[in-house]
Amino acid sequence: MAKIKIACDSSAGLTDEEIQKYGITIIPLSVMIDGTVYVERETITNEQFPEMMKNAKSLPKTSQPPIGKFVDTFDELGADGSEVLCVTMMESISGTVHAAEQATQMTKTKVTVVDCHTTDRCMAFQILAAAKVIENGGTVEDAVVKMKEVYDHSKLYLAIDNLDNLVAGGRINKFAGTLSSLLNIKLMLEVYGGEIHVAMKGRGIKAIHKEWAKILDQMKGKKVKGIGISHVQADSEVNRLLGQLKELFPNVPVVVRETVPIIATHTGMGACCLLYYTED
Repeated sequence: MAKIKIACDSSAGLTDEEIQKYGITIIPLSVMIDGTVYVERETITNEQFPEMMKNAKSLPKTSQPPIGKFVDTFDELGADGSEVLCVTMMESISGTVHAAEQATQMTKTKVTVVDCHTTDRCMAFQILAAAKVIENGGTVEDAVVKMKEVYDHSKLYLAIDNLDNLVAGGRINKFAGTLSSLLNIKLMLEVYGGEIHVAMKGRGIKAIHKEWAKILDQMKGKKVKGIGISHVQADSEVNRLLGQLKELFPNVPVVVRETVPIIATHTGMGACCLLYYTED
C-alpha cells in the first residue's frame, strides 16, 4: 500500500511538535513589507511580524505560494510512490487552493487537494484528525471524511479591535472605517460556510467581552476536544479569555499563538481569535 503524506499551506495553526510528529510538509505563503518579501516560517516568524507591520510605511501585501512551489513539493513527496493529501485555507480569503489544484495537473504524484473552508487552528484540527486516520491505516478518502466531520463541529470567532487594516485592505470602505474609529466600534466575526460573517458590532471593549461571554456560555455542556487562541499582540485579552476557558475546561489543552502574517495583515493589531471543536 502506497504511503500517504500530508502537505498544507502555512496558515494552518500547527505547532512545531505536531508538524514533526506527523511529518507534515508546510508550503509557505509570503508577505511583502515596504518592498521586501518575507516567507512565512522561513524568513519571518509570527512573533516578528506584528512589530514590522506596525512600523511599515503601508499595509503589507500577502501572496499565496506560487504554483511551481506546489509542483516541486508534490514531486518531492511523491518521488517514492507516495500519495499526497494537500490541505489549503478557505478560498474566500486566498487563491491558494486554486494554485494547488493547478499544480496537480503538472505532477506525476497522485494528489488530493482539500479546501478546509477555514484557517488557523481550525485548519490544524482537521489536519491532525486526518493524520491520525492515515496513521491508523485509513485512506485519503477516509481522512477527507473525518476532516469534514471535524469541520462540521468547529467554531471560529474573531474579535477585531480596530478597523484600520480592514479599511486599508479594502475590506471596509474608508467612510465606514473612519466613522467606526470615531465611535470606537469593535467587531466580532465568525467563519462558517467557508466565509467570514459579522456576528456582532458594538462600541468599546465591553461589547466584545459581552459577546465572548455568550460564546463561552454556548460552549458549556459540550464535549470540547480542542481549543486554540490566536492573536496579534492581544496579550491582555488572551489572558482574560484563557483564564475563563481553563476554568470551564480544565482538562482541555489550549494552544495559544501569535497568528500568521497573512491573517494578521487583514485582522490588524489587537485581534483575538477563539477556535474550538466538539465531539457533537
